[in-house]
Parts: sequence; C-alpha cells; structure tokens
Amino acid sequence: MPLVDMPLDQLQHYRPPLAPPSDLVSRWQHTIDDARRHPVLVDLRDVHTDLPRVEVTDVTFAGFDGQPVRAWWVRPAEAKGGLPVIVEYLGYGGGRGLPHERLLWASAGFAHLVVDSRGQGSAWGSGGDTPDPAPAGDPAYPGFMTRGVLTFDTFYYRRLITDAVRAVEAARLLPGADPNRVAVLGASQGGGLALAVTGLVGGLIGAVIDVPFLCHIRRGVETSDSEPYQEIARYLSVHRDHVDRVFETLSYVDGVHLGAMSTTPALFSVALQDTVCPPSTVFAAYNAYGGPARIEVYPFNGHEGGQAHQSRAALAWLKRLALPE
Repeated sequence: MPLVDMPLDQLQHYRPPLAPPSDLVSRWQHTIDDARRHPVLVDLRDVHTDLPRVEVTDVTFAGFDGQPVRAWWVRPAEAKGGLPVIVEYLGYGGGRGLPHERLLWASAGFAHLVVDSRGQGSAWGSGGDTPDPAPAGDPAYPGFMTRGVLTFDTFYYRRLITDAVRAVEAARLLPGADPNRVAVLGASQGGGLALAVTGLVGGLIGAVIDVPFLCHIRRGVETSDSEPYQEIARYLSVHRDHVDRVFETLSYVDGVHLGAMSTTPALFSVALQDTVCPPSTVFAAYNAYGGPARIEVYPFNGHEGGQAHQSRAALAWLKRLALPE
C-alpha cells in the first residue's frame, strides 16, 4: 500500500489552525463535576481464573451520570505495597473481554485496569459487559459516532470520555494501587480516550497514545475512506443541513484540543499507511500536545501500527517512569 497522506517531513511540522470552543474547559468541568456527585467505586468482586500468578477483580465504577461501568483489575499475586497502575482504554467496537487476555502489565509488575466501553463489545474480541443506558435520541447512522451528535450534551463520546476520566479516579482507590503512579494507555479509540484524559485529569505519570482516533476529526472525516470516520460522512450526506452543528459538537472531544491542555509525558505512535486514522490527524494532535512527548513512526504499517513492537517500546518507557531502578 502506498503512503496515504503527506510526506513525513511535512507531517512533522503539520499544525492546522484549529480553534477550540470558547467554553471547552467549563463544559467538561461541569460534566465531570456532575459525575463526581456519585461515589466512584460501586462493587468489587474477586474472580477465580486458574492463573496463580495474578489476582483479578471484577470492578464496577460509577461513570457518566453515575452509570455503572465494568472493568478488570489485574495485578501480580501477593504484591507488596502500592503498585504503579496502567489504565487501559479499548479500540472501537471492542469490550473488556476476558481477564486472561491481558497479562502483560501485571507480568511486568503493574496493576492494570482494563476499562469496558459502554454499549460496545460486539464487533471484535471476547465481548463487553457495560450497557449505554442513554436514550436513543435523534436519528443516527449505525455505529457510535453520530449518536446524539447534534449537541455536546447528548453526544455519545461525552459519556465515554467521562467514563474514562472516572476510571482513573476509580483506579487510584483500588486495593494495591499507588495513586501517585497512574498512567493511561490505548490504541485507536483507546488512544483517543487516553489523549482526552491527559487534558482532563491531573497527576498522571504518563500516557501511551497509539494510532489515536478522535484527532483533527474534520480532516479524518474528509480524508479517511474507512469506518468510523465514514459514519460521520455518511450521516452528513443525508443530513446536509447538520454540518456545522455536527462539527461543533465534535470539537469538544477532539484530541487536538484536549491534548493541548495536558502536561503529562506522552509516547505517541503513528503508522504512515493508516487509512483509518490518517497520519496527519495523529501528527496534528502530537504537534499540538501540551506536555513533553515523542512519537514512534511505523512507515510501512496500516492501522495495526506497531503492535507488539510498540507494546515493547511502551513497556520500556513506562518502566523508566514508574519503576525507576
């Protein structure tokens, strides 16, 4: 597959003139403060897995509007003292699956919170367990990108990003966690959520943001020929009079805007043949990012990105931050 976007030397300097909404901070603060009316930890249940070297807890925490969100809490068995924490968000359409599917971080000495995505979990993987109880609202194109997209208040990703913020707050209270050593991580949609969280949550030690979705969204819609960005394009091909309203809503969840508010150290990755999250959308977020950051570039990969190679790089990077010699 040929390169699908700008040459690398142009991408490295790509800074589109994007303007965040004037009330970006206040509307997110109101949303998160409203969620905080509810105690964050709802239920903890130990899970038997036939894996003697790890301990697993089925966690339910209060996300957007206090609604229950499920997660796996996986950590080394019989670990002493507070552990550094990885909060992981998932790719589009996937759910938290089964706890034995994600053992890397516990094997490396971290506690690991694998966060379900509300309403998702039926497109790939081993399933999810968190419904999205919000009303269906206005007509939408199949998928999640246009659910409630005519206003920020009703938009699906307002709920999902709030869940992601609350996941960090829950992780800091879980047994065995060191609340001062929490990092966030994800790829694709999960990378977009991790990026958003860095702008909305303080005190994180790091963020791994792989081939992130939800960045420079308008360019993604205009240049990607793949789902999920094409959900928006197809919706607007029918609802021709909604263009301005839709992109106004999307501006509140755009990682370019939210990441610019961050001070968290970050490790990004990008794939130059990615047609799902075009490289220019990733570099737009990386170049606008407010904290210290570096980026791993995979010239001949698509949306799979660096896969295990990137996991190895992320592990080494986060161990330096969280587990100094």
